[in-house]
Amino acid sequence: MNKPVRIDDSWRRRLAGEFAKPYFAGLREFVRGEYAAQRVFPPAARIFRAFDECPFERVKVVILGQDPYHGASQANGLCFAVEPGVAPPPSLQNIFKELDADLGRPVSRDTDLSRWARQGVLLLNATLTVREGAAGSHQNKGWEQFTDAAVRALSEEREGLVFLLWGNYARRKGANIDRRKHLVLESAHPSPLSARGFFGCRHFSKANAYLSARGETPIDW
Repeated sequence: MNKPVRIDDSWRRRLAGEFAKPYFAGLREFVRGEYAAQRVFPPAARIFRAFDECPFERVKVVILGQDPYHGASQANGLCFAVEPGVAPPPSLQNIFKELDADLGRPVSRDTDLSRWARQGVLLLNATLTVREGAAGSHQNKGWEQFTDAAVRALSEEREGLVFLLWGNYARRKGANIDRRKHLVLESAHPSPLSARGFFGCRHFSKANAYLSARGETPIDW
């Protein structure tokens, strides 16, 4: 019998139905086999870190990524983030540049981003694991269905959240978010290939203005 998935209880209650579905059993077997035979990121204990750092009731902002970074010592379970002391990848560098310009002041260059998560920013990749050096290697194995369920639960059960959708992949993943109940902000991806359309989006100040208007504490980016 499979052991229960180690994930924050607030999320476990809402995603219990997913854990019981056949696709998740297949996903679990695949991921276990990958960790046994390959070098896989993030470390196994951090697969569900985005959920653990940001319980369901505390979510204010959702940032949707795609894959974890596939380089050594990079992925830490939070989308776009890397371990402390690791050089920020280009997308994260561009996020910091946009933050500086948007807020009109230098912001922290702490690459871990857990301080965002602790304030209610869910940093969620669509796929939660990846093989070293093989981008997309764990796509289409079931993770996308699982993370879709998490986004759906937030859209349906919560109100007044901010969803930041950067790039076409995130836009597609967030297509069914209830925009009558939540603020959805879209832009190009911060990757150097598309950052020209990301710079100037001012998503961080817009998110805070929305939260403040609702009486919520804004995020200290």
